Amino acid sequence: MSASDGIGARRSAPSPESIRLPTPAATGGSAGASGASGPTTAGTAGGTPAATRGPGPGENKQGLLFGVGAYVLWGLLPLYFMVLVPAGAVEIVASRIVFSLVFCAALLTFMRSWKTLAAAARNLRLVGTLGGAAALIAVNWLTYAWAVLNEHAVEAALGYFINPLVSVLLGVLVFREKLRPLQWVAMGVGFVAVLVLALAYGAVPWIALILAFSFGSYGLVKKGVGGKVDAISSLTIETAVLTPVAAAVLVWMSVNGTATILSNGSAHFWLLAASGVLTAVPLIFFGAAARRLPLSTVGMLQYLAPTLQFIIALAVFKEVMPPERWAGFGLVWLALVILTVDMMGGPRRNRILRAAA
Repeated sequence: MSASDGIGARRSAPSPESIRLPTPAATGGSAGASGASGPTTAGTAGGTPAATRGPGPGENKQGLLFGVGAYVLWGLLPLYFMVLVPAGAVEIVASRIVFSLVFCAALLTFMRSWKTLAAAARNLRLVGTLGGAAALIAVNWLTYAWAVLNEHAVEAALGYFINPLVSVLLGVLVFREKLRPLQWVAMGVGFVAVLVLALAYGAVPWIALILAFSFGSYGLVKKGVGGKVDAISSLTIETAVLTPVAAAVLVWMSVNGTATILSNGSAHFWLLAASGVLTAVPLIFFGAAARRLPLSTVGMLQYLAPTLQFIIALAVFKEVMPPERWAGFGLVWLALVILTVDMMGGPRRNRILRAAA
């Protein structure tokens, strides 16, 4: 969840304007991701504007590496959370927020971007919007950590599998977007899948739905922010909004003797501190991928994270998957295949529309 063109390519610090946060909901096919169309550097070669040529083979290869890196890191998060035991979900999320702010401050210092942050912070409407985004992502983080630590990693993976469907639904409800025939089919199959999974679990799969809707809504809010703020400033403001509450929670847990951050040795402390890096680095990788790859490729890569989470839940955590759950997941995957086929046809539809125009 952003990055700089200068990563691994320039010795000088990257400019904050070159970094853009992705919109998680956008990768579901209902809207374009920020910066996903590649660099738009002015210039010509052979009479063709650079902005219209798209990324070259080298850019595509780098983008693919960044994209795979981002989604692999997100996919391996369940293993990281288990390493943090005996810390609970609340302590993990509180630590993640506090140390993310520390990491962002270090990054802003390295990039000499404090003035950019100050300019964004003076926009009270922007800060309010990012505060809403912060609340949504906090709900997402807390739900996900709790699910992994309480043997619901399979259902957590389900939440991110159905997130693209939720993104399409939010596009209809909020932006009044009209669905294409294949999108209607995908939504119908997805609805049936939720019903099947509700029967399989004996209850509505609330964990999956909370994760999908909180993440999709977060992406919706970030889409509204657009290019008004760079990624690092955005992440800094979001974590700064949450940090007073997170710090108070850590202090309260320490006073009550339920915190582990200072009582389980230095290795445990630094593992919790690393959560700040593990929050920001995938965002940076994702942004670098979004600038170099076509949106359709980014949309395909997004399934890598929940696939890894699903495999880890079955192979490492040994969670149970009875036949009725397999049936429900099979319907979800079928819906995603249909949605992906529709998304892959997007470039051809755009060419036809341009030709008609």
